[in-house]
Amino acid sequence: MFSQFVDTLRKEKSLEGAVRRFLGLIEFSTGLESAYLTHIDSSLHVQTILFARNTGSFVIPEGLSVPWGDTLCKRALDESCIFSDDVPGRWGDSKAARQLGVQTFASIPVHVDDSLYGTLCAASSRRKAIDSRNRRLLAVFSEVISMYLERELLLNQLTDANLQLEEVARVDPLTGLSNRRHLMAEMGRIWSFMRRENRPVLVAFIDLDGFKSINDQYGHDVGDEFLVAIAKRLKGAIRPYDLAARFGGDEFVVVSAIDADEDQPTTARESLRGRLEASTLGPFELPSLKLDYAGASVGIVDAAVNDLSPEQAVKRADEAMYMVKSRRRSLMAKDPRGACQPEGNAR
Repeated sequence: MFSQFVDTLRKEKSLEGAVRRFLGLIEFSTGLESAYLTHIDSSLHVQTILFARNTGSFVIPEGLSVPWGDTLCKRALDESCIFSDDVPGRWGDSKAARQLGVQTFASIPVHVDDSLYGTLCAASSRRKAIDSRNRRLLAVFSEVISMYLERELLLNQLTDANLQLEEVARVDPLTGLSNRRHLMAEMGRIWSFMRRENRPVLVAFIDLDGFKSINDQYGHDVGDEFLVAIAKRLKGAIRPYDLAARFGGDEFVVVSAIDADEDQPTTARESLRGRLEASTLGPFELPSLKLDYAGASVGIVDAAVNDLSPEQAVKRADEAMYMVKSRRRSLMAKDPRGACQPEGNAR
């Protein structure tokens, strides 16, 4: 049995795999018909059978949940009694024990970080003694299961931490859009796919004209509110599988794959331009004030993925945006009420 125990420690990495092998060893060594691991939910006052091994007609079913106050485990813990071969005589008031027909019962607490997690148990419908060697065996298995549980808890915590780090690494914290780093990584994947499909990709570069004036006139908090509102509108203007990112400052990039049934890239490009330009037009109901905004400069290119890299496509879209911005400035010079004069009304 010792060699089987060592083999389990060496081979089994998962909690379930290790526990199931331990339950088999407990059943074999004690001669009891059932061995099982439970979890105690202290907030709901419920005990649940997580894993069980049964032989014969006596069955402790996995998934069974019973009120904690009616369990043999609670009685055993309260009385510091880990074993009884006369359950009806000692704990006859337990409804669950009567229904299951338990005659012999052994229970060892399982702790995680010094808190009660559950119990490791063995039971039988027959009267059978458990010697000191098997009681020590239960205690050892309980300790080892605790270590598996603590390791699993640590691994879960590390996984959660890694997911949070990945989120930080790819998301702009202010707007919730992809950041520049994630944008370029995703564009690389999009390029690989679109090369196989032999289809172009639309890349839009958006610059918020007059954003500095908003910051200067209303403060950076209002500027941040405006960036968040712009990001929300941009997301609403594109398809779920398109990509929107904050490129930096008051600059945004949108990447949109042209569908296979769209024969004319020009039509798709102008459709996207119209949606993006409309999404940046005011008024904007910000938390601090209502802001009337005359819209952003939007430059779009339909990038042939075999001819342009993602970086080159963004650069071309940036150049296209500056051409739009130049035209807007010319219009503004002719009409002071023109394209990028934000007006706000503080609440």
